[in-house]
Amino acid sequence: MDEFKIMKDYYDPIEEQQMRLFACREMERHIHRYIKGMHGSKTHMLRFEEALKQLSLEEKEKAMAQYFDFNRRALRNLDFRVVVARSMANYSDSFDYLLAMITDKEKLERYLEILRQTYIRYHEVIEKEGKFGVVDHDGNVLLTPKYDFLRTCYVYVDDFVAMPIIAQLNGKMGLVLPDGKDTIVAPFQYDSIMLRDEAPHFEVRREGKTFLMTIDGKEEA
Repeated sequence: MDEFKIMKDYYDPIEEQQMRLFACREMERHIHRYIKGMHGSKTHMLRFEEALKQLSLEEKEKAMAQYFDFNRRALRNLDFRVVVARSMANYSDSFDYLLAMITDKEKLERYLEILRQTYIRYHEVIEKEGKFGVVDHDGNVLLTPKYDFLRTCYVYVDDFVAMPIIAQLNGKMGLVLPDGKDTIVAPFQYDSIMLRDEAPHFEVRREGKTFLMTIDGKEEA
């Protein structure tokens, strides 16, 4: 019997584990290139990579999925088919084996779906009795549904920094973290908060005065 026919019909958990590992490395390289392309600081890049080194494969996948969730620009121009093809090339020990893998449409689609399910895990804004909150991909509450208004800030960041969400509570604006604890970054005392494309990422207005604000809630003149 054709060895490649056997390979096609046989589910190999070791192959899947190695494919996930190689795909994870490809995703790390993608984030590295993204940070570099967005002119991120070398210090943040190194800290990002050092943080990943300390994690298991499953933890790396989860961390990068969270990064993509709140920094969705990083997924622009990424073709998962290329990631799968490169992972297959790393896994294969011969060209014939690679050719058999990459032309197996069922196998290709299965690994594409694994990547999508692993790295595209977006949060969702929910409404309850006229108030808004946020849940993650698995339904875990990131922000309690008690806010009058929410705006997620999809901007470039070059670290595992959690970007706060612009929120309105009792008629005033503030910044909160989607950390499951409703952690307040900037108190609800502002008349308006607007997102900027570059650091410092927020422009806030209070009592007729306008300030710039960093992602950790510090006002700048």
